Amino acid sequence: MVVAVASGKGGTGKTTVAVGLAIVAGRVQLLDCDVEEPNAHLFLHPRLAECNPVTILVPEVDTERCTLCGRCSEVCQFHAIAAMGKQVLVFPELCHGCGACAIACPEDAIGEVPREVGVVESGKAGKIGFVHGCLNVGEPMATPVIRAVKARLDSRRLTILDVAPGTACPVVEAVKGSDFCLLVTEPTPFGLSDLRLAVEVMEKMGVLCGVVINRSGEGDEATESFCASENVSLLGRIPFDRRIAEAYAHGQHPVYALPELGRRLEEILDHTLDCAQGGR
Repeated sequence: MVVAVASGKGGTGKTTVAVGLAIVAGRVQLLDCDVEEPNAHLFLHPRLAECNPVTILVPEVDTERCTLCGRCSEVCQFHAIAAMGKQVLVFPELCHGCGACAIACPEDAIGEVPREVGVVESGKAGKIGFVHGCLNVGEPMATPVIRAVKARLDSRRLTILDVAPGTACPVVEAVKGSDFCLLVTEPTPFGLSDLRLAVEVMEKMGVLCGVVINRSGEGDEATESFCASENVSLLGRIPFDRRIAEAYAHGQHPVYALPELGRRLEEILDHTLDCAQGGR
C-alpha cells in the first residue's frame, strides 16, 4: 500500500508527520518526493548506500543536415527549440524530453543526448527503507526526479511518500498512483484556504484523502466544518506543544521526545490504513 503525505501549503508539519508515521510503523519504506527541498533525512540519518544520476534526453542538432525548416519549433509545446535566422537554438532547461522534435524533423537532423537534472539516493535508517531525490540547483522541473524516486518503490510493503507542499505538478506526480493521501493542515485561515485547494486536487485525481490537523487547538472548528461538508475524514489531531519545537531545535524527531505523540501517530496510521482499505 502507498500512502502519500501532502499539504496545501508549506510549514504545516507534513514531513514531521510522514517521518513519524514511518518511525511508528517500523518495517516500511519512506520515499522523500519533495526533491526541491528534501529534509526527511535530517530526522532519520539514513545510511545512503547508492547514488544514481537522473537524466532527461534533450535535443542536439546536426547543423550540417538541418535545413532550418522550423518544423521542430512548431511541434515543441514548451518552446525549448527554435529555428531563428540561420541557426537553431536549444533551451535545455525548458525541454521536457518528449522527443517530438526529433520525430518531426524531416531531415533526421535532431538527435538526443542525456542531461543530468538531479540524483536519487537510497539506503536504510534502521528498519526503514529510505529513498530521496535531490533536484540540481537551478533546475526548473522536479517531475523527472520524482519519477526516478518512485521507480524505487517496493510494492511488497507499506510505503509512505513525503510529498512537496502545494498543488502544482510535483504534487500531482508524487501522489499519482497512491492508495491514499493524508493531508496535513494547520488551524489557520491560510491553512484552511490551501486545504480546500488540496482536497479539490485529490478529487480531480480520484485519490482518496483524509486530514490531520497539526498544531491543533484554537481554530479547529472551521477545519472540522469543512471536512464534514466535503465528506473528508478527519483522521487525527496533533496538539500545539512547545516540546515539539524544542525537539526540532536539537535535531531530534519529536516522536522520540514525546511518547504521547507516538501513540497519536499510531492511531492516525491505523485510521489511515482503515480508510484506504475501505475505499478499495
